[in-house]
Amino acid sequence: MKLFVEKAGHGPVPLVMLHGWAMHGGVLAPLVEALDDQCTMYVVDLPGHGYSRDSELPLEPRACAAAIAAQTPPAIWLGWSLGGLIALTAALDMPRQVRGLAMLCATPKFARDASWPHGADETLVRQLATDLETDYHATLERFLALEAMGSADPRAELRHLRTLVFERGEPDRRVLQEGIALLETSDRRAALPDLTVPSTWISGRRDRLVPPQAMQWSASQCAGHYHDIPQAGHAPFFAHADAVAQALQPLLATFER
Repeated sequence: MKLFVEKAGHGPVPLVMLHGWAMHGGVLAPLVEALDDQCTMYVVDLPGHGYSRDSELPLEPRACAAAIAAQTPPAIWLGWSLGGLIALTAALDMPRQVRGLAMLCATPKFARDASWPHGADETLVRQLATDLETDYHATLERFLALEAMGSADPRAELRHLRTLVFERGEPDRRVLQEGIALLETSDRRAALPDLTVPSTWISGRRDRLVPPQAMQWSASQCAGHYHDIPQAGHAPFFAHADAVAQALQPLLATFER
């Protein structure tokens, strides 16, 4: 049930880092490099992804948060995209373990509905679930294109994502479906006022999957700090790692050993 956790950096601030759907911890390498002197990072491969592919742990936020907490020290947690749902859950449930929360292009509710205009089209999420059953590789290709869309150089970013996504092997199809279910059904909006740890919400202004308005609203609900990166899409740590690192500075400064 253990997860692969890679330790990197030699700075004084411990930072747990969680990747997004169908990815693995290795995709966060540019941000790891940018924070090398400031943080000691614990970069997680979530269940069924990367080097945790054979883990039987479900891709369920509370189960994942508990497993990660058992393998890492008290730290600030950073979650990108789907990883943000796990980081947010951990921050709400385990404030002694999670000393601060960084949400990177991540939101408490992913899918749009009548009560949430700032989400992704719910038909897109359902179509991804259907397509996974019939054309696995093409579905991942479409999702990668959505992640790259809106960046300053989407073709270059898409090539980079393609190179990285299978670098640690293919993700388990079981957790891909579990991840889609999370994206379709999760809603932690009502819990945001209960968040007791400091938080930073970082958006890419050109993000086509998690609109900046979703993150700005979320930050306002928990007295969090909101930061927008103008030229970035859904994966700002590729071309804008230094800008992400800079946006994290106020949060990193709050950590008390």
